[in-house]
Amino acid sequence: MEPPSTGGVTAAGNNTTHKFHPCDEAVIATNDDASDCKRCAVRLGYWKDDYIGYFVRNQERKAPEINRGYFARVKGVEMCVEKFLKKTSGNCQIINLGCGFDTLYFRLRDTAHQVKNFIELDFPTVTARKCYTIKRNKALLAKIHDEDGEVRLSPTDLHGPSYHLMGVDLRNLDEVDNKLQQAEVDYTLPTIFLAECVLVYIEAQNCRNLLKWIAQKFQAAVFVNYEQVNMNDRFGEVMLNNLRSRGCSLAGVESCLSLDTQNQRFKDCGWSGARAWDMVQVYESISSAERQRIERLEMLDEGELLLQLFQHYCLVVAWLGVAFQDLDITCVQVVEELMSSLNID
Repeated sequence: MEPPSTGGVTAAGNNTTHKFHPCDEAVIATNDDASDCKRCAVRLGYWKDDYIGYFVRNQERKAPEINRGYFARVKGVEMCVEKFLKKTSGNCQIINLGCGFDTLYFRLRDTAHQVKNFIELDFPTVTARKCYTIKRNKALLAKIHDEDGEVRLSPTDLHGPSYHLMGVDLRNLDEVDNKLQQAEVDYTLPTIFLAECVLVYIEAQNCRNLLKWIAQKFQAAVFVNYEQVNMNDRFGEVMLNNLRSRGCSLAGVESCLSLDTQNQRFKDCGWSGARAWDMVQVYESISSAERQRIERLEMLDEGELLLQLFQHYCLVVAWLGVAFQDLDITCVQVVEELMSSLNID
């Protein structure tokens, strides 16, 4: 049974019909691609995710380079989230922009980490499918529902006691503000924003407006952004042409020319500071034991392709205020290994 069609969806409580830009359909399709890749890597044992299988049925095997790339992507974001949660002791919010079928909320529920509020935003077409999947799977609903709370559902939105999934166009700030208020957002609470290959698909001015708006509304925040970088060389040009052939125009590619342009995007929009690393650096920051484990899962035919892929994606951490300016990708275990190798106690 398939979920109902959501073309031209009107969200409950909102009389505005969402009108798509010409490239939106292709951008929405990237969620399916990313979810398929994550599902494949999980099945092969790269990381544990008991929930991705509810959202993705495809079992097509991906190339080892793709699996290893997604491993670095997921682990890089997780390292930042974990440090943020430890620093705030859970007295915080997570806002996942362009969330797709990401399962972080459900995976966090299986850990000791708890947060005050977890908010996910994406195109209504995407959230409608995610709502439908959650609604028909008790294992997912059980993670959202508790004895004292109820779960409210509309075709595109879902509200639980501390979890909110909502359809919205991130280019419409009035709509974003309205949705966040529905989710009982607290602008004074430390908040971490997550975006994986999202900002690059937003027109430059709309992206600047969004980042400036966040910087003005939130008192203490971190923004973790994963997306393309070094897009002005030959390999980057091939990546661009591949996406364009699928109908995806990278409207925000001007910020993806280098790690410096990635950082500057945030600084120009009122953020206190930003740091960026390419995925070579992110991968090397993962503990050697974990890297060795996943490297035994599959043999690489050619390491050069993986290196090029790693060099053309990055992780950016931006912050508001001073509380989170020391948040970086260095894994505690990596630091301990380095100190041990240098005979430092």
